[in-house]
Order: sequence, then C-alpha cells, then structure tokens
Amino acid sequence: MTVPIIKNKSYAKLSNLCLPWGRKFCKAHPMALIKVTDTIALLDSELQESFVRSGGPGGQNVNKTASAVQLRFDVAHSPNLPERVRTKILNSGDSRLTKDGVLVIFADRHRTQDLNRKDAHDRLLAIIRKAAHVPKRRIATRPTLGSKKRRLDSKTKRGAIKKGRRGPIDMD
Repeated sequence: MTVPIIKNKSYAKLSNLCLPWGRKFCKAHPMALIKVTDTIALLDSELQESFVRSGGPGGQNVNKTASAVQLRFDVAHSPNLPERVRTKILNSGDSRLTKDGVLVIFADRHRTQDLNRKDAHDRLLAIIRKAAHVPKRRIATRPTLGSKKRRLDSKTKRGAIKKGRRGPIDMD
C-alpha cells in the first residue's frame, strides 16, 4: 500500500506516539511513517537495514558485536518520492547509488548500534531533504539611478588614473 501525501486530512491524523528519527504510527495504517518533509513521508518497510561488524579499535568486544549499519533505500522504485526528487537524487552522481537506483548508506561512526542507526537515518533524510529543496527564484531588479552614476564616476576616475600613467611618446 502506498502512502498518500500527508496533506490528505484523513491520513494526516497521526497519533501522538512519536518514535526516534521522526517516525510516527498512523492509526489507519499499521506501519511506521518516517516524515521527511511536510509533503514527503516514507514507510518504514521501504528501508532495509543490515548490521555488520565495524572496523577499528574496540578491544575484545569488537569481534562479537555488529554495530555498523548498512541502510539501503530503493530510490528508483519508491512510491512515496515525488518524481522531481527521485530524478534529482538519481542524477546526482552520488557514489553511494548503485546501478539499480538503490542508495546504500554505511554508518559506523559510533560504538553502539542505536547511534549508528540514527546516524544512517539522519543522513538519508538529509539527502532527500536536499533533493526536495526548491531554491527561490531570483526577482530581476533594475539598478537605481544613483548606482549607475556611482559606477560611471568610478569608471571615469579609473580612466583618468590610467591616462595619467601614460608618458610622452618619443617619435625619434
């Protein structure tokens, strides 16, 4: 089942039970929602997490715990991403994208699995929010009369300085 955009009044009635990483439970749907922006929400089932052993120092416990997180999100086939955001992510040239359009985020900055999960989710949400951002259109304005006069005065002064550098021309 695809998640409609949250602007829909019946679907926007989320319960007050809030989970980490912006997740909420919807009364109408048993799966957890991950709110990315005001208009984009992902289903928790769209994300695939796998836990692997993290490299680096850690003593004897490092060989027993799988604290690093590999988060996979299928950008190309996600029904909840708008087409504009999808194409922007797929055309970004990010090295974490596979040929099939799957975004793979590897998080091993922290020592605990929970912090690495939060870090991976935060990085995914940052990528999607960056792609969803629409820059403001620039409104073209005309230069004022005063700024035109100042520009021409500075050009005249600069020209006079350069003219003064010229020495007498020898014709001999």
